[in-house]
Amino acid sequence: MVRYKRLLSLDLPQGQSAFLWGPRQTGKSTLLEGLFPDSPRIDLLDTSIYMELVRAPWKLLDLVKATKPFNPGEPILIDEVQLVPALLNEVHRLIELERVGFVMCGSSARKLKRGRANMLGGRAWPFQLLPLTYAEITDFDLLKALRRGLLPNHYQTANIQRALLGYVNDYLKQEVFAEGLTRNIPAFARFFESMAFSHGELTNFSNIARDVGIEQSTVREYYQILVDTHIGSFLEPFSRRRNRAIITKAPKFYLFDVGIAGRTVGRTISEDQGIDFGRALEHFVFMELKAYCTYRELDLPLRFWRTKSGLECDFVIGGEGQTVVEVKGSKRLRNEDSKGLKAFIGEYSPRNAILICNGSQSQFTSEGIHILPWQVFLERLWNDEFVIE
Repeated sequence: MVRYKRLLSLDLPQGQSAFLWGPRQTGKSTLLEGLFPDSPRIDLLDTSIYMELVRAPWKLLDLVKATKPFNPGEPILIDEVQLVPALLNEVHRLIELERVGFVMCGSSARKLKRGRANMLGGRAWPFQLLPLTYAEITDFDLLKALRRGLLPNHYQTANIQRALLGYVNDYLKQEVFAEGLTRNIPAFARFFESMAFSHGELTNFSNIARDVGIEQSTVREYYQILVDTHIGSFLEPFSRRRNRAIITKAPKFYLFDVGIAGRTVGRTISEDQGIDFGRALEHFVFMELKAYCTYRELDLPLRFWRTKSGLECDFVIGGEGQTVVEVKGSKRLRNEDSKGLKAFIGEYSPRNAILICNGSQSQFTSEGIHILPWQVFLERLWNDEFVIE
């Protein structure tokens, strides 16, 4: 099994604690074991440890010392911390009184927050681990990534369809139902299916509510569950001036992984062309932009732009629209492929205007548009050649 060198680095001063959040199977435990090889680890998926700490969370330090020799200079690792919310009170006590550092990972803080658990009041720095990126994979294969997704195990497994199906089913069962994030299991399952039809498109909450047979407020709550558990995120519309009316205030919604999305929407990609390929490529670029902003610690909004006349740009980065990106799956571009970018340039004068394509030639147009093959764009992005701020 290939071990990937991840871009996320938890550079913590001695005694500093941290939360590491991220969807299941992104490699949180593997990352922490690599970054902190000498640290003791408490795995709350271990039933005996789980039951012991549910009954007596004050025994945490005793369990740690029984696991391996305890060095106060190394943080204590806790896997799936959301499973025992009461444990955070003991963590808080040990941070304050014993000057012990902790690195706690989990797939969601939703259960902790809704249960009013002790979130340590800023004593633990938050980090997020996302699926693999282009920059983390040697000999990157685009079609393989779009078909399988970028969870480490999925990118390598021999039986990807079984793995993808199992992930979706296990997520619904374990993450949402088993942890009590919603009580109406049939309604949430119907919502999840309905959500797939508008994936990557404008989200119409009322239409989904009507299809599923639930209130619109419940649909919004279900989407929030997906966001809070890091299974998906909204892409809001960009607007800075009102010279050109936005067609809608509706957001778009993307699942966290292109392979999981492909399984959910029933997408098959046989070659590097066509509608499905183009949509998957757009989703993949969204993942890369989100990962870049996250790992470079750029606190910038990522949005899209659409006008009443139908002009659109896929991604706008920064509050002032400093970087705008359009993604096309075609190898040969047409004049209309850059209409949205040209309109955006005329209205907002962005620092970077980029048209990503599936071709092989780079070009800089007289309108100020960088036309870049997807490989060239990603190389330049991760080499920090675009000024994004």
